[in-house]
Amino acid sequence: MAGWWRALPRAAGRYPWFSSVLLYGAFSSAGDALQQRLRGVPTDWRQTRCVATVAMVFHANYNYVWQRLLERALPGRTPLAILTKVLCDQAVGGPVAITAFYTGMSILQGKDDIFLDLRQKFWNTYKSGLMYWPFVQLTNFSFVPVQWRTAYTGLYGFLWCTFLCYSQQSGDGTLKSAFAFLHLKEAKKVESPSEK
Repeated sequence: MAGWWRALPRAAGRYPWFSSVLLYGAFSSAGDALQQRLRGVPTDWRQTRCVATVAMVFHANYNYVWQRLLERALPGRTPLAILTKVLCDQAVGGPVAITAFYTGMSILQGKDDIFLDLRQKFWNTYKSGLMYWPFVQLTNFSFVPVQWRTAYTGLYGFLWCTFLCYSQQSGDGTLKSAFAFLHLKEAKKVESPSEK
């Protein structure tokens, strides 16, 4: 196992696109598996495969190209460059990623109206993302080397994907609905022992 961790930086240096796509897909799949577990539903591997497909085919590749494009257009780590990258990421990157997720999942799940989830949940999801991603990207653009930025956003994308998958399955795209669900689930756990 230790040898694998030592080989990872060499592989990322040699094949940055491939390793970034794999890591991004793995984190997204894990996020979907976690939200299924939290919801207490039977594991739906087809759902997880759909999430992995959208993540690897679109999101990881888009993120890889987008991170490099931002760095090329706004090079450096000055406060102005970093803030401009964060603003561009939230104004362009976020909406594209949310649109691709909801539409891609609807296509892979064979829904009749592939834009229904997007219409119903886009704005709520975008506003929720504005409370999370600017802080992640601020550290990303400040400290993470360009070749690791897709993997870094994939790592934080694990939490985001958990939320997105929950929203796509049974939420409304708001953090409030996710927290209400978790609070309700915790309340049921507390009540269960007293019922015995």
